[in-house]
Amino acid sequence: MKKSTSSNQSPKVERRTMEKNRRIHMNILCSKLASLIPQHDVTTSKQDQLDQAASYIKQLKERIDGLKLRKDQAVLKSEGIDTSSSLTSSIDQEAKLGFVLPVLQLREYGLGLEVILISGRRKNFMLYEVINILEEEGAEVVSASFSVVGDKIFHTLHAQVRLCRIGVETTRVYVRLKELIH
Repeated sequence: MKKSTSSNQSPKVERRTMEKNRRIHMNILCSKLASLIPQHDVTTSKQDQLDQAASYIKQLKERIDGLKLRKDQAVLKSEGIDTSSSLTSSIDQEAKLGFVLPVLQLREYGLGLEVILISGRRKNFMLYEVINILEEEGAEVVSASFSVVGDKIFHTLHAQVRLCRIGVETTRVYVRLKELIH
């Protein structure tokens, strides 16, 4: 008396089908990823394609960081603040530029806030304290970035109002941030 093996083969066939579908799906995803890489070679192995994708993503990230730095410098330059790296952090040169570190700018954009802080490497503050002040005043920090140019550190924070009907009192935020950085 032999029992039917069809019930034993059914889970095996199902696992094989699932694995085959998973491999097909992974191949499609690898192909999509490879198509996004400029000058990719179709004949390279999947491992090489993944390595190329990882290095390309790193290049893009470095490019984004460089562009953010250029944007921050352009914004500051448009406001009359010179960010050339030939400057040192001496008080005389900062006074000639019309500002003394640290510098605080707070801009309100509808339901959003942009905070730009420029500090020297010697006179620094904890960024989490700035974020804490913004959150205590009813803003939620969406992004925060920093760039180092010469002896200066440029912090840029973007926040949005947590509750639209309450809003954020920017003058109080400005005063609290000013107290923190000075």
